[in-house]
Amino acid sequence: MPPAAPRCPLLPLLLLLLLLLLAAARPAAPPHRPTFACGGVVSGESGFIGSEGFPGVYPPNSKCTWKITVPEGKVVVLSFRYLDLESDNLCRYDFVDIYNGHANGQRIGRFCGTVKPGALISNSNTMLVQMTSDANTAGSGFIAKFSAAEPHERGAQYCGGRLEKPSGSFQTPNWPERDYPAGVTCSWHIVAPRNQLIELKFEKFDVERDNYCRYDYVAVFNGGEINDAKRIGKYCGDSPPAPILSEKNELLIQFLSDLSLTADGFIGHYKFRPKKLPTTTVPPTTTTVPPTSIVKPTVALCQQKCKRSGTMESNYCSSNFVITGTVITAVTRAGSLHATVSLINVYKEGNLAIQQAGKSMSAKIVVVCKQCPLIRRGLNYIIMGQVEEDGRGKVFPNSFVMSFKTKNSKILNALKNKTC
Repeated sequence: MPPAAPRCPLLPLLLLLLLLLLAAARPAAPPHRPTFACGGVVSGESGFIGSEGFPGVYPPNSKCTWKITVPEGKVVVLSFRYLDLESDNLCRYDFVDIYNGHANGQRIGRFCGTVKPGALISNSNTMLVQMTSDANTAGSGFIAKFSAAEPHERGAQYCGGRLEKPSGSFQTPNWPERDYPAGVTCSWHIVAPRNQLIELKFEKFDVERDNYCRYDYVAVFNGGEINDAKRIGKYCGDSPPAPILSEKNELLIQFLSDLSLTADGFIGHYKFRPKKLPTTTVPPTTTTVPPTSIVKPTVALCQQKCKRSGTMESNYCSSNFVITGTVITAVTRAGSLHATVSLINVYKEGNLAIQQAGKSMSAKIVVVCKQCPLIRRGLNYIIMGQVEEDGRGKVFPNSFVMSFKTKNSKILNALKNKTC
């Protein structure tokens, strides 16, 4: 029998090394990335939707619609995982709209910028998501997860809904046992018969305090949509807002908490009222701006000659706020002009509520006599005036208001450094 060939103990190791080298030399398979189309119809217990081309930049001049359906008897919960759209304090350019149902439903919210809203919940098993972009600045868009939830699960984590009974209550999630959760968005849509109005009162109120209510807040709107031009007020802190009376038969209450501090929350009550009541039965505190400060005194006030008194210098110290800005919305309401001003500069802030979205800042002002002083949408002004309890600026016929020119900045900067 021939002698056995000597074994090489390193041979298996060399073969393994050779295989590893060959594997490393092969081109790696490209990583799999989900691609999203412009809109679509999706259904099931859960899933994801995203802007066209995400995570790349979404295309300009587009409108994409997603129709979401979860099993019958459940509701849709939508949670944004990522949001990056052109920022604007009124979300006028690129935005995502969320609606109840698939057609003609109530809008739950409109969102833009990079701040993700909390969980959004429909009042049925269908929801519509629509993203609109204009011709200019774009971002990476959004990605959101939808899932089905039992309606009875809403109490612990979700909130909102349609309220149609003649009276009722609404409260933040977890009320009154513990603080409301972070990252929640709730919308209550109160609908009365056409010939009635809605009276709204907050019994208890404790929402994270901030001078401008930028983080957690309650906003109340006339009508059934989140529309900045129809906003009655934006509230936070631990003082309940004054009682509110709707203009017509619909009110929308929006509550939003960010992802940081929380507080006790609130409970609110509403009731329907006949549209026409004797003037003696209307309490002076039924609206954010009491009728006594607008109706009777304003009639006499607005009959006076419309002329500002004094100079820029003499009005500076006597005014609660001094700003320069562009009028972006102007709506006549109860004989007054309610305007939103996109701020160019703030020289004296006082208690004026300033909202911030990205780099844009804006404030609300009420011109007590709608054409005195006359301000027009799209033009720039210097505005000096007083501040109401809800943080809105109040401008009277003799308040100092004038067109803003760049050369005025020098005088205003000098006044800013002046000690009143």
